[in-house]
Amino acid sequence: MQLLANVLIDGLAYGMVLFIIAVGLSVTLGLMRFVNLAHGAFAMVGGYAAALLTREAQWSFWLAVPLALVLTAALGALLEALVLRHLYRRSELEQVLFTIGLTFFLIALTNALAGPQVQLIVLPPLLAQPVDLGFRTLPAQRLLVIVAGLAVAAGAAWTVTRTRFGIWLRAAVDHPDSAATLGIPIRTVQCASFAAGAALAALGGVLGAELMPLEPYYALKYLVLVLVVVAVGGMGSLPGSLLAAVVLGTVETASKYLASDWGSLFFFLAMAALLAWRPDGLLRR
Repeated sequence: MQLLANVLIDGLAYGMVLFIIAVGLSVTLGLMRFVNLAHGAFAMVGGYAAALLTREAQWSFWLAVPLALVLTAALGALLEALVLRHLYRRSELEQVLFTIGLTFFLIALTNALAGPQVQLIVLPPLLAQPVDLGFRTLPAQRLLVIVAGLAVAAGAAWTVTRTRFGIWLRAAVDHPDSAATLGIPIRTVQCASFAAGAALAALGGVLGAELMPLEPYYALKYLVLVLVVVAVGGMGSLPGSLLAAVVLGTVETASKYLASDWGSLFFFLAMAALLAWRPDGLLRR
């Protein structure tokens, strides 16, 4: 029973990290129909920025993280405004080639500037202290990951379905010509959506640094996992991405507890089984 509880707690935390990173990709890939394989690089950039600010600049964690998110969002907005917007009407192959090339460029740049070693984010005492759950103790930071994941899920769902910006986003994607005729600022919506997705990826990179260590190949190492979450959840479905992240995160965690020698085999077996059952995703938009 204790083993099951441990698997569920750790699986939920891991799944929430995957979901936080996957939200932005779900928007750009599922809603905006843009194949952004550089999304994992934004998570890496945010994590590295927070690590350098807390460790080298001695900034408080509570100040360093918001700044890291703002810097990553600014980088995403800059890339979208200058380069990526020209690829929206290009073929998927051109989008894939450019964004994967951008990922390799950022990997090389990160390795040159910070070296190949794993980057550590200095946590404040409040998050570093253990929390006793009765059946086990775990760092408060892991509870923060779970709470943040639930908050991101609620905030993203509310933004997309209940706000004017969400209406603009869905209109700009589904009927761009009609939306432009009605005066919706499509370019502003696209740029803001991309920047928000980059910031959420950065948040996942920061909060998940304990479970998904920050190193130069982070952008490629975990990109596949995030793509799987989006595909299994259903393109453009935020509830689907949440469900897929929790299910797959729990499967991955259970395999590490029970069959660690098999690596991520069971993660991809679960992916294959779920896609065979629901080819369009668990909760397709």
